[in-house]
Amino acid sequence: MGAKVTYRVLIFDDDESIRQILWYYFDNRGYEVFTFPNPGSCPLCGISPCQCPLEESCSDIIISDLNMPVKRGLEFLEEQLSKGCRCKNMALMSGDLRPDDIERASSLKIKLFQKPFTIKEIEEWVSEIEKTIDPARRLSNWFLQKS
Repeated sequence: MGAKVTYRVLIFDDDESIRQILWYYFDNRGYEVFTFPNPGSCPLCGISPCQCPLEESCSDIIISDLNMPVKRGLEFLEEQLSKGCRCKNMALMSGDLRPDDIERASSLKIKLFQKPFTIKEIEEWVSEIEKTIDPARRLSNWFLQKS
């Protein structure tokens, strides 16, 4: 019998209650969870290019609020992708999605969650994602030493 896979999620939201709810949900699923009030509080922001060694990713999932201090979530995710971030599963949460935000996120294959969303919506997406994650994939820990 193989070892249980531990997944990792990075959560960005300036609303502490959203961070806590998502932390609780993912922690109960056995995830390694890192939460940040905005991208500027995470070592990933401002580093270029991606610091993860080849064949590694910083996370299995990155979820970000759209409207935060310091940087909008969509710009943060776009920057991560342009820097070569290899995280394949990104999502954006917002109660104020504009048509251009929807179009940009869709073109980058970023999942959108309209606030208020339900945990069931998150769970359905996460359950599908988990089926696609290679259990042998490697996660980089470089940013853990910088936080």
